[in-house]
Amino acid sequence: MSPEFHIAGKTTGQLTTTALKGEVDMPETWDAIIIGAGVAGASIAYHLSLRGLKPLLIEAEHVAAGATGRSSGLVRMHYDVEEEARLAWASFAYFSRWAERVGGQCGFTRTGFLQIVPPEHNESLRANVAMHQRIGIPTKVLTAEEVRDLVPSFSTEDFELAAYEPESGYADPAATTASLVEAARGLGTRLIQGCKVVGIRIHGGRVIGVNSNLGEHDAPVVVNSAGPWAGEVARLAGVSLPLDTWTHDVMLVRRPPLVASHPAVIDDVLTMYFRVETGGLTLLALEDCNRFGDPPGRPLEGVSQGFVERAIERICRRIPGMEAATVHSTYSGRDGLSPDQHPMLGPSGPQGFYLACGFSGTGFKLGPAVGTCMAELILDGRASTVDISIFSPDRFAQGRTIQSDHPYGPIWTR
Repeated sequence: MSPEFHIAGKTTGQLTTTALKGEVDMPETWDAIIIGAGVAGASIAYHLSLRGLKPLLIEAEHVAAGATGRSSGLVRMHYDVEEEARLAWASFAYFSRWAERVGGQCGFTRTGFLQIVPPEHNESLRANVAMHQRIGIPTKVLTAEEVRDLVPSFSTEDFELAAYEPESGYADPAATTASLVEAARGLGTRLIQGCKVVGIRIHGGRVIGVNSNLGEHDAPVVVNSAGPWAGEVARLAGVSLPLDTWTHDVMLVRRPPLVASHPAVIDDVLTMYFRVETGGLTLLALEDCNRFGDPPGRPLEGVSQGFVERAIERICRRIPGMEAATVHSTYSGRDGLSPDQHPMLGPSGPQGFYLACGFSGTGFKLGPAVGTCMAELILDGRASTVDISIFSPDRFAQGRTIQSDHPYGPIWTR
């Protein structure tokens, strides 16, 4: 007999889950269990469902409650590691045609994207843009003068080159994840919210299911996409991950009338990133002074001391007209951070146990392709859309880290 589940109704983005009371018509065994309903977990469930499986998607809180819900939502392809650029490019094919590919809405807004680098990284920028162009990504190198022509409000005296992606922009992380979940449910995925995994059952060296606060769930495949909690979940399967946590601060400012809309920007000269937001706002965050090592469940209560002042000073250096801006709001978010700040994707530990975690704050824009590739890996033995073997979770135990041929350095620093 199916166990009883009592789940309070929740609403996230466009997704509404009604309360489930009494017995639920639920099979005891699933084809796969995905732990964590952020964008990665939702995408994996959706793509497994497309391949004919009946997955169970388990979420301890509600859809997009963790790192995804606090993501800044940039959709861009500029990476200094080719495999990540390929994942972003494959994902862009979803974001740019979301209603056709998935259904529902993802909130993609085309603004263009600029990657600004300090002069010592000019050659890396040129090489990475050439790599992106070889992949097929629409991008080019702009001089500082060309950036000023594109965005007259920008001060450009402190850099020489930038990469420009005219088709890029941002999307709504909650709506993106909710529509993936709705599409997956339409194909047979079952979502259970308010369900915390407390054990992973292993027999004969392979996973056979999980135990939760709502009962037992059986499956020959378990995918850990639990974001900052992924380390704790992995330990339930006897897997020790070198996974830290990364806590970041974000501010929204109201642009003054003289400052027009602008592209999304990663500004490595001033170690920040920013993009427009609806309602005449600009979203702004810093790449330095991040908090590492917070417990994954520590409440996100306010931003770090001095963050607002540092962020204001930097955005005013890039856009002098922002001196007349006003602070709208602030918030913080948290994600899992791997030692090389690149994802962990693939099998690890007992047979049938997979990881899709350690996205280190840049995973939202990769989400659609990560789901595609993980489904291919699980069902076909290898990912064919993008070769993700470089992201093997076991690389750290083998003494390997991912190194770019033309690096910019770590994204996040203390």
